[in-house]
Amino acid sequence: MIAVDVTDLLDRPGASRRVIVREPVDGLRLELAHVPDGAPVAGDLLLESVVEGILVSGQLTGQLELSCARCLTSFPGRVVVDVQELFALGASPGDDEYPLAPEGSIALEPLVRDGVLLAMPSAPLCRPGCLGLCERCGGDRNLGECSCEPETADPRWAVLEGLFEDSAG
Repeated sequence: MIAVDVTDLLDRPGASRRVIVREPVDGLRLELAHVPDGAPVAGDLLLESVVEGILVSGQLTGQLELSCARCLTSFPGRVVVDVQELFALGASPGDDEYPLAPEGSIALEPLVRDGVLLAMPSAPLCRPGCLGLCERCGGDRNLGECSCEPETADPRWAVLEGLFEDSAG
C-alpha cells in the first residue's frame, strides 16, 4: 500500500509538498485492458494542506497491455490521467472524499486505482480502421479477404422466400 505521512502539512493550510510515487498496484484490470502485474504506476503529485484536509493533484502514468475490441490482437498502450482528490478527516467509504487517517497519513493506492481504472479504454482498437474478425470463420480480416464461402440461406426457410413477392406491386 502506498502510504504518505502528511503530519507536517496538517493544520497548516497553504503548505504543500511534492511526492513522487512509482509503485506496482496489482489488479488494475478490465476485460480488454490491464496494467501488467508488477509494472509500476508513476505519479508526480502535489499534496496541499487545505481547511478540509489534504488536496492531492497531479498526473499518473503507466504501461498497459491491451487487446483490440475488434480483432483481439494484443498491443501495448499507455495510460496518462490527471487526478485531483481531497483526503478528509472523518471521510467514510461512501463519501466523495478519501479518508485521512487520524494519525496523519494518506493511502494513495485507492486514488491510483480509481484514477487508472477510470482512464483505461473499455474498447481499445489496435488501429482506427481495424476490420475485426470474420463472423463466420473467425479469420482476421486485417490480414486479407476472408476465404469463406458466401453465406447461404438455411434451406428450411426457402419456402418463405417468395411469400411476399406478389404483394409488393
